[in-house]
Amino acid sequence: EFCLNNLSVYLAREEVKELGKPAVVAKGCDIKSIVGLIQENQIKRDEVVIIGVECERQFKVEGSKLKDAEREPLEKCKTCEAHIPKVCDILIKDDRGAGAREHGSAEVSAYAQVEELEAKSPEERWQYWQEVLKRCIKCYACRQVCPLCYCKRCIVEKSQPQWIDPRSEERGNFAWNVIRSFHLAGRCIGCGECERACPMGIPLSLVNKKMAREIAEKFDYRAGEDSSLAPPLSDFKVEDDDTFIK
Repeated sequence: EFCLNNLSVYLAREEVKELGKPAVVAKGCDIKSIVGLIQENQIKRDEVVIIGVECERQFKVEGSKLKDAEREPLEKCKTCEAHIPKVCDILIKDDRGAGAREHGSAEVSAYAQVEELEAKSPEERWQYWQEVLKRCIKCYACRQVCPLCYCKRCIVEKSQPQWIDPRSEERGNFAWNVIRSFHLAGRCIGCGECERACPMGIPLSLVNKKMAREIAEKFDYRAGEDSSLAPPLSDFKVEDDDTFIK
């Protein structure tokens, strides 16, 4: 319950692949990342051993360990529907009484925070994101900790042409965070590692949840659930709606 890291971030790295067949300990949410890596041909299912761990919820504890009654579960755990891993080679069960909740039993809506922000006027939302994103220092911790940010050369490192201003200033901060959210549309599985790693406390998962809801509504697709499907923005069907094309 205190092992917060999503260890699947290491699976696509060449230095890990060179060591041979890896085994990874993964919670239900982590396994969604592994499914994403399989979908995008970064790893093969038979080339990794998945040790799944049942997980009721996780807690962030500052300083000394707190009593159960005083712990506050991570926000992502309140909306989690993957307490019992469905894709694994070995399953370690939760032996603390009743065990983990079944699949699909979230405490609150995954999009509650998105809906709260959307209830504000466009001006209020713009002001909110201006205040939030001006804190970005371009450390790229969000990129480094994300299992699905595996490009050997990121767009922020390209200078011919230079797509994103590398300085920590309004235009560059907006460009970086908006482009990254679009790159993760239909791919982000909501593990929350980007937000946890951000030293400036930027609510990055809020943008990712908004994109996830759009993908779910428009394509009936949820990332990390089926490795046989292609993410919707990297695939097409003849019957796809094309009325938006002018």
